[in-house]
Amino acid sequence: MRNEFSLSYLVPLITILLFAIFFKVVVKIPLIWSVIVTVLGYVAYAFLQTGLAKLLFGSIAVAQGDTSNGYLLQFASGLITILLSVWLYKTGWGFKFDFERLRFKFEDILMVLLIVVFLVFVSVIFYYNDLFVNILFFASVMMFLLYYAIRKEAEEDID
Repeated sequence: MRNEFSLSYLVPLITILLFAIFFKVVVKIPLIWSVIVTVLGYVAYAFLQTGLAKLLFGSIAVAQGDTSNGYLLQFASGLITILLSVWLYKTGWGFKFDFERLRFKFEDILMVLLIVVFLVFVSVIFYYNDLFVNILFFASVMMFLLYYAIRKEAEEDID
């Protein structure tokens, strides 16, 4: 799809949907939470890669200009993600709440609407490929989803 039909802006959307289905089917968490976890992970990784593209190359266009730049960006992103994941695991940080207990009235409808809006916006943002807008968008979505997940975990700790 990326090369044959010039639909590279749709690849992130398809990737998000496939990972959400994977979490639903394999990890066995509710669909709404599988989409939230997938979007949060995708946004965090996209934020990291966008920041690294700016730091290492100055722009996304330069990072995409040479194949070796893309490899370097992927390597740096992967290395930082692995190191951060190991550190978070060793320090005991993470989400450990019961997904099934976190079902509220109208929450599913609200989250589905937010996720649909996110998926539409992510396609548009990747279509225009503006570095500053990418950073701003991914940072704001990541902060919203982290706030939402942390708030839900804190509510469960109180119960």
